[in-house]
Amino acid sequence: MQLGILTAPFPETDLMDVADWAASSGFTALEVACWPVADGPVRRYAGTTHIDVANITAVQGSDIVAELSGKGVSISGLGYYPNPLHPDAAHRDVVLAHLKSVIDGASKMGVQVVNTFCGGDASVNIDENWARAQTIWPDIISYARDKGVKIAFENCPMIFSHDEWPGGHNIAYSPYIWRRILEAWGGDVGMNFDPSHLVWQMIDQRRFVREFGAHMLHVHAKDLMIDHDGLYERGIMSGGMGWQVPRMPGLGDVNWGHFFADLYRAGYDGPVIIEHEDRDFEGDDAGIKRGFLLARDTLQPYIH
Repeated sequence: MQLGILTAPFPETDLMDVADWAASSGFTALEVACWPVADGPVRRYAGTTHIDVANITAVQGSDIVAELSGKGVSISGLGYYPNPLHPDAAHRDVVLAHLKSVIDGASKMGVQVVNTFCGGDASVNIDENWARAQTIWPDIISYARDKGVKIAFENCPMIFSHDEWPGGHNIAYSPYIWRRILEAWGGDVGMNFDPSHLVWQMIDQRRFVREFGAHMLHVHAKDLMIDHDGLYERGIMSGGMGWQVPRMPGLGDVNWGHFFADLYRAGYDGPVIIEHEDRDFEGDDAGIKRGFLLARDTLQPYIH
């Protein structure tokens, strides 16, 4: 296994500077954030552009990989997490066009995995969303296959704010849909597994890894704490809002011993990438790095 970080919390730092710090801190992999270059407000922990995939050449891609390798760091995957099932067709066209650019960039760099969301329309039910997914995703999956790239959907429901309630902005969060995804596209699509999203959904993590571990192409390490006062106040019908609290690994309710035991048993031997969404370790560069180092010290004993 390799332990690494998702570069998204460093939007103002050059990729090579992020890599220097990561390597000096004992990390050996980076999931590189590849949102489109843009101005204006962005979603929290999104919008970072560490590689401008829309304008990269094959030579530039090879140079980036070589420079990172010289620092002792590899790319675990390229990350871009929009909503490909957005109800606005014009919005979908924009994000799907950039997703193809991310796939192109991965192909030019020899990176085999692009991490993203399946997407979802919060205003319709999950079966209607699945029907839409079957009309939208085959073209993207075919495009990635031709480029030698596999798509990894993260298992995050994307319910953090009122505009995402009640259905969330990503349907690939439960066994109910994952069985359909793998039956339809399993040769080309796998999972970017994040255990934190199972905690507040009360989905059995160990059973989930037993069933889907063989289809995990990439893994995120993020913890989550259930705020029981918030749960008491709002109830489960709030969809986690007000009581699901993202934490750095070791500070929440994920059992990391079980997590790694089950991954090893499932045969997973790939990258484990720390995803930083902990409000207690942000605000400045030093705070973000402190959070990553705390997570490193929690997880490093399991990485061999």
